Amino acid sequence: MQEKYPMTTKGAEALRAELDRLKAVERPRVINAIAEARAHGDLKENAEYHAAREEQGLVEAQIKDIEYKLSLAQIIDVTILPQNGKVVFGTTVVIENLDDEKTMTYKIVGQDEANVNQGLLAYNTPIARALIGNEEGDVVEIETPSGTKSFEILSVKYV
Repeated sequence: MQEKYPMTTKGAEALRAELDRLKAVERPRVINAIAEARAHGDLKENAEYHAAREEQGLVEAQIKDIEYKLSLAQIIDVTILPQNGKVVFGTTVVIENLDDEKTMTYKIVGQDEANVNQGLLAYNTPIARALIGNEEGDVVEIETPSGTKSFEILSVKYV
């Protein structure tokens, strides 16, 4: 059985936009670069030609990868889920570190969408796995590199 790729609706839209960009902009640009390099003559010693062919391979690999992920995508629209305060894929969670009272906000997303600097946590990270299934008000123990820390779930938003 093939693995599903969970992603938010926003993540799926971003992947589709990247796929469109690769097909409409990058692929034609590389094809033109190959044609231009061919016009320079001998292909055996033509570095421009070899570089353009290598870039074409990379672009085509990216296109295939995105098409594969979209074909197996399990797109989850969190706005239609029951809003019962439970942490699930796609929710935005505000947590407080009980040691230093710092609050952090994370949205639990698919792997391709993750960016910790923007507060986007992949669903399979230790923090996200510890939070999923818990509810507002719960205290969660999370293993961090500096030891076990306690976090309280302050709020769960379905946006």
